Amino acid sequence: MIDTLKHWIHNLDLAAIAIYTIAVQLLAIVAAIEAILKTRTAQGALAWSLSLMLMPTVMLPLYWIFGRRKFRGYAKARRISKSCVHIPRRALHAQVPEHTEAYQRVLERLAQMPYTRGNAVDLLINGIDIFAALFAAIDSAKNYILLEYYIVRDDDIGGQLRDKLIAKAQQGVTVYFLYDEVGSFKLGRHYINSLRAGGVDIRSFHTTKGRRNRLQLNFRNHRKIVVVDGEIGMLGGSNIGDEYLDKHPILTPWRDTSLLIRGPAVHALQLTFVEDWYWACEQVPELNWHIPAEGAGAIDALVIPTGPADHMETCLLLFQQLTQVAKKRLWIVSPYFVPDPSIINALQLAALRGVDVRILLPEKPDKRMVWLSSFASLDEVQETGVKVYRYQAGFLHQKVWLVDNECALIGTANLDNRSFRLNFEIGVIANDSDFATQVETMLERDFSRSRLLPRGEVAKRGILFRLAVRCSYLLAPIL
Repeated sequence: MIDTLKHWIHNLDLAAIAIYTIAVQLLAIVAAIEAILKTRTAQGALAWSLSLMLMPTVMLPLYWIFGRRKFRGYAKARRISKSCVHIPRRALHAQVPEHTEAYQRVLERLAQMPYTRGNAVDLLINGIDIFAALFAAIDSAKNYILLEYYIVRDDDIGGQLRDKLIAKAQQGVTVYFLYDEVGSFKLGRHYINSLRAGGVDIRSFHTTKGRRNRLQLNFRNHRKIVVVDGEIGMLGGSNIGDEYLDKHPILTPWRDTSLLIRGPAVHALQLTFVEDWYWACEQVPELNWHIPAEGAGAIDALVIPTGPADHMETCLLLFQQLTQVAKKRLWIVSPYFVPDPSIINALQLAALRGVDVRILLPEKPDKRMVWLSSFASLDEVQETGVKVYRYQAGFLHQKVWLVDNECALIGTANLDNRSFRLNFEIGVIANDSDFATQVETMLERDFSRSRLLPRGEVAKRGILFRLAVRCSYLLAPIL
């Protein structure tokens, strides 16, 4: 009897294993078909489908977490929040410059926002200036403060920010604070609870909100936005952390750039924050939407939010458009360089047109695999005359484009698949020759602290390095 029972249990175990194996394989086949049908790039579809078929047990849960290409639910939340702020959108359109170039109208359609005139835009170079401007803006607040960051750390600068926000909340200023739950996964409950106890309304962006998003950790809100009283705005590459003040044990000094904005473009920043806030908590805060008749400056500016809820690949199209319209100069700064083939081709064509194309990348990596991936395209673009530089004086984290002598883009988006398709990003394009000259001066200083890569440098490296580069590049679409 006992032997019979053991034999029955053994057969039952084998049957369970067989059923489990067949079920996993069938689910992997379904997922592979879905990846082929829905993944936006051929490289991504190939990488997912092959890995799902070869390693279904390992790759199936990874696909459920990282494989989706669209952020579900946000588009509906965006429509609802827009319906609540239709009056300021009309006011923004009243600030449109009288004459715009054809490429600017294309950018407006991508942004789903208009260019606005009468803006003042100031460069903030590196952490000391960035946080000084941030704290000065907070100190000046009379009615409300909006903050949105990808990374918030409970360190020295994070503690200073917390104390200032609590102090303003106790003065009667309304503070709305939004952070990304993945980027700020190390942020402790004590920090969040102390802000809430001090009167600050702090929320996570909540990428896993909704039944269909619970396993989805691949989308991130990578935006960095500050708005004070609807009059002062900030955005750029800097998060909240001591590393931005040159306190990183390895990557110091930290090179970054942000913008301080006054004028109607601040309301476009504010609109973007409202959409993100509504997704997080389904509330539209009461804000100042009055745009003064007289602008704060003389700069035409366009705010461009991009993300995985867009109908088009807005971020990718933005970079393609800027590359295609360049006539004399195209200077690009990014910490990560894993572009799509379409971007590579556009850069090659720009160089062949005689455009001064320069790409500035960090020498020191903070993400080893992404850094290795960047080498895969360097020889290809250099062959057509694109100059590639590696920054030597610490870690380079800024995201800046300078096109010809009047167009500059500063924002949060990198040149990689994550920014193209998976992250919520934001940037500001300023069309002004004087401001472009300021950006030129800043970047010339950065180039002077960099080394120009000779052509064929990757080919001269050892076989193991080149193999690591190619393997990293193959995984780039699903990083």
